Amino acid sequence: MRCDNYCPRCGELEETMTYAFFECPPALQIWSLSSTPTSPDIFPVSSVYTNMNYLFWRKNSIIEPEQDRNPYPWILWYIWKARNDKLFRVVQPVVQDNIPEVSQVISLGNICMLDGSWTSSAHFSGCGWVWMDSAENIQLMGTKNFTRLEPDLHSEVEALRWTMENMLQHSTCQSFGTDCKELIAMIKDPQAWPRFATELERIETLQICFPDFNIIHLPQARNQISDFLAKTARSFHRKLFFIGCSIPVWLPRSPQV
Repeated sequence: MRCDNYCPRCGELEETMTYAFFECPPALQIWSLSSTPTSPDIFPVSSVYTNMNYLFWRKNSIIEPEQDRNPYPWILWYIWKARNDKLFRVVQPVVQDNIPEVSQVISLGNICMLDGSWTSSAHFSGCGWVWMDSAENIQLMGTKNFTRLEPDLHSEVEALRWTMENMLQHSTCQSFGTDCKELIAMIKDPQAWPRFATELERIETLQICFPDFNIIHLPQARNQISDFLAKTARSFHRKLFFIGCSIPVWLPRSPQV
């Protein structure tokens, strides 16, 4: 009797338990949309034992156990159920019903607002972005930190680069907003900022993929969510990388947000 071991969701030739629950693209999407903190080389990884160790124990060093509202046993059950529905019933799973299709939010008002955060005393710099449709409904957001670089404008440039990479992957958004006037000046006249030549060359390369690229200045009052995400990432006590549809429960929340 011949047994096919391919993944019914993505077509991977060898479907292991680890791949099914933690590495298949639909599973990765589910984990990224959950409130479980995810980070490259930490979770999820290619070892089912390391992943379960993280879910049961190591995650508690990031989230206080009493604040952990993430039902990861049910997430695992949903991933397995969705996999079997696809295999036996040819049902395509819906990861989250309240995420509109990209085609539904294409409009002139689509904008991705971004911000960077830096202080001389912090170990990390932080960046954050939030993609909103024309009705100012949040479609997606992201935050991460990285080893601090000087001067402080490096964090703003890195925020734009990372935001553009994510928009290429997740949306058709062509417009970007920032409260940093210097960043806009860099994009308009990169030759005048030789200290940032390497970073600006990367952004110029990314701009090729954005035929209607536009970046505008926003008042800080309109950029509060990105500002909050960037500052939170900067002050986070360890490496942070998050992309999702709402601010996760394990991040401290500003009353304004």
